[in-house]
Amino acid sequence: MFRPYLIRWLWCLAATLLPLAVHAAADGWRYDTVHSQILFSISHNGYSRPFGRLHIARGWLRFDPDDWSNAATELDIDLAGVDMGDAGWNAAVCKPALLDCAGDRYAHFASTRVERTDDHHGVLHGQLTLHGITRPLDLPFTFNRAAKTMYELHKVAGFSATATLDRSSFGITANPGSIGGQVSVWLELEAVRDDHAPTTSKEQP
Repeated sequence: MFRPYLIRWLWCLAATLLPLAVHAAADGWRYDTVHSQILFSISHNGYSRPFGRLHIARGWLRFDPDDWSNAATELDIDLAGVDMGDAGWNAAVCKPALLDCAGDRYAHFASTRVERTDDHHGVLHGQLTLHGITRPLDLPFTFNRAAKTMYELHKVAGFSATATLDRSSFGITANPGSIGGQVSVWLELEAVRDDHAPTTSKEQP
């Protein structure tokens, strides 16, 4: 007796949800871990500010170049792959008193919102977990471009971002006399369009 109404309701529900599902899939990207790099610089005894390099281990991005209102991202940074240009220096930076690469290998960033300032610039607001401590972090960024590769194998979106961290706020306080407290960070990120990339946090319902 009520079956026609049930079928009609199911069709209406499907018609409502299908565009949302297609939109979410169209916004899915995965980070290109080869072409994405993170550079950081910190004072060494006041003589210089050497550079180190880190790589993204994995991460996803939800991004529509025409509408940033639903943008979000999460990524893990592999601390054990830190490159200071010298094997001994890498090992020293990885000790428990500094990055603690063995005890807590990955730093994690999860966005909370994106603030768009113009067509190519914005601020990514989020939370960074490093050394077992989570703190808010704002990343001013530039959206460089989104386009297909030269041979049209896939579509890529590129971003540049900067940040400044106070290492003591993450409990990294060793060697204050020789290692600076403020860390300058530069991110150069590329993401590849991927229909199968997640577009929400696993922790979300």
